[in-house]
Amino acid sequence: MTSRRVQKSAEAIREVVSMAILADLKDPRIEGVTVTYVEVSPDMRNAKVHVSIMGDETAQRLCLKGLQSSAGYLQQKISRRIDTRYTPRIKFEIDMGVKNSIAIARMLNDVLPEEELAADHDSHSPENPKTSDLEQ
Repeated sequence: MTSRRVQKSAEAIREVVSMAILADLKDPRIEGVTVTYVEVSPDMRNAKVHVSIMGDETAQRLCLKGLQSSAGYLQQKISRRIDTRYTPRIKFEIDMGVKNSIAIARMLNDVLPEEELAADHDSHSPENPKTSDLEQ
């Protein structure tokens, strides 16, 4: 169970890193990055920044190297934002959750017939509720 202080620090780190990636970093390798969440160790000395990177595997690795090389600059920005004894050392990891969900959606589109997908979508739309949904 993480403390409230650690959770607040994680959120502050996520905000600082997200904004710095968008506005400050000029590295051409860093493109199509979204910071999904941050994990901070209980002693607040380390932080894992989980990022979703669009593109193929080569572009992802290249972007990750660019992010790692800018870690010192980002830690400096973090130290200005959070008031702690130690500034967490940040490490970037690729979050495959978004890519996995896209892959699963594609598989479902390939497996399920078009009529079934359309019928399933229409049955859950607010304009056309099923009677069984209304009974619940």
